[in-house]
Amino acid sequence: VGLSLTEKRRQIFAIAERVASGHGVEVFDVQLRRESIGWVLRVVLDRQDSGVDDDSISVDDCQKVSQDLNAVLDVEDALDHAYTLEVSSPGLDRPLRTPGEYQRFVGRLAQIVVSEAINGQTFLKGRIQEVTDGTVLLESNSRLHRVPFEIISRAKLEVEF
Repeated sequence: VGLSLTEKRRQIFAIAERVASGHGVEVFDVQLRRESIGWVLRVVLDRQDSGVDDDSISVDDCQKVSQDLNAVLDVEDALDHAYTLEVSSPGLDRPLRTPGEYQRFVGRLAQIVVSEAINGQTFLKGRIQEVTDGTVLLESNSRLHRVPFEIISRAKLEVEF
């Protein structure tokens, strides 16, 4: 009996983490999906929090992890069918998922969607000011909004030019 897609994804995530950590990066996300071209395994890498705001993932990082991960997946026979491996970075408009990620991007512009309205709004766009126990402080149009993490549905960085 084969593993469920969730179990398979978890197994691949663990293998990818092992490979990525050897290159000083970490796995941000793993997706395994059947698409028109067949099975696609997407691995998204992130830089281990170094405190450096612009310490982003390079094409070279992606290439090295991709080569090593491909080899390890083949040796460990992790996937029992052909697949296309795509390795990338979270991008400029990366999702924000953990308090540590908000902390890392203090000073940056973000979009936050909340499940409970704050001052009548469920969509907030502003600059991350600080992250404290269970909340993120967002400055939007010279107003400060304290947003509890538990009501954040989704959030991402805004691309600034």
